[in-house]
Amino acid sequence: MRNQSLESLDHTPREVLAIGTDYAPGTLLETHSHRRAQFLYGATGLMEVGTDDGAWVVPPHSGVWIPAGKPHRVRMVGVSTRSLYIEPAAVPRRGALCEVLAVSPLLRHLLIEATELPALYDRRGRDGLLMDLTLQEVGRAAALPFFAPLPGDDRLAALCIAFLHRPDVRTSPIAWARQLHQSERTFSRFFRAQTGMSFLEWRRQACLLSAMAQLATGRSVTAVALELGYDSPGAFSTMFRKKLGQHPSNFILAKPSSSDGAAFNARCPVTGDR
Repeated sequence: MRNQSLESLDHTPREVLAIGTDYAPGTLLETHSHRRAQFLYGATGLMEVGTDDGAWVVPPHSGVWIPAGKPHRVRMVGVSTRSLYIEPAAVPRRGALCEVLAVSPLLRHLLIEATELPALYDRRGRDGLLMDLTLQEVGRAAALPFFAPLPGDDRLAALCIAFLHRPDVRTSPIAWARQLHQSERTFSRFFRAQTGMSFLEWRRQACLLSAMAQLATGRSVTAVALELGYDSPGAFSTMFRKKLGQHPSNFILAKPSSSDGAAFNARCPVTGDR
C-alpha cells in the first residue's frame, strides 16, 4: 500500500501492515504515537527521530524501531519510506527504547515487496509467508550505534542541532564553552552529563553520520572529507574505517539503488509515518 493513512487501516485484522509513504521536502511530523509498533525505513538519505529519551539519526542502509505507544517526532526531506506497523502482541523486538537497526539487502527487498500487498493480504498464502519472513528479519537485525544524543539543556541543544546541520571536525570545545559562558573544564563535565559522551566523541559521531548521508547521495570521498574539515581524504578514510570497518568508497558502492526511493538530505530531530 502506498500513501495510505495508518488511521484508516489501524484496525485491519492483520498483525502486520506495510505502508509506503512519499513526503514533500521539509516534512516535519510533530510528536505523535501509534497503537502499533513501527519499523520505519528510509530508502536513502538521513532521518532524525526524536523522543523524550533523545534523538536518533538514521543513516542510509538502516531503519528505526519505534515501540508501540512511544511518542516520537520525525523530520525528513524528500524521503520515500517503507514502514511496518505491528500489533503489540506480535512484535519481534522487546524493550521500551527506539533502536537504529541495520537493514540487510534481504530485508530491504522484503520491505519493498511488502508495501505492494493489499491491507487484507492472504495470511495463509505467499503474502503471509512474506510478512512472517519480514518480521523475522526485523527481529534479527543488528542494533547500530548511529545516534547523536541531544542534551536536555536548551542552549546546548541549540548548538548541537546547528552542528548536526553543518558538522565540522575542527569545531573546538573551547568555542562552545565560551558561548555558554563556562570554563573548558566545566563545559566538558556539563557536556558529558547532558549527552553521556565526551564532546570529542559526540563531534566525531555527528561527522560520521553526516558523512554516511553524503556518501549515499553519490558525493566523492574527497568532497565529503573536505566538507567535514578533514586535512586530507586519507585522514577521513582512516576515521571511517575505524568506526564502520570499511573504506568509504565501499560504502558508496553498497548504497541502495534508485528504485528503493528518492535521495534526500535531512536534519535532526525527525519522526515516522503517521
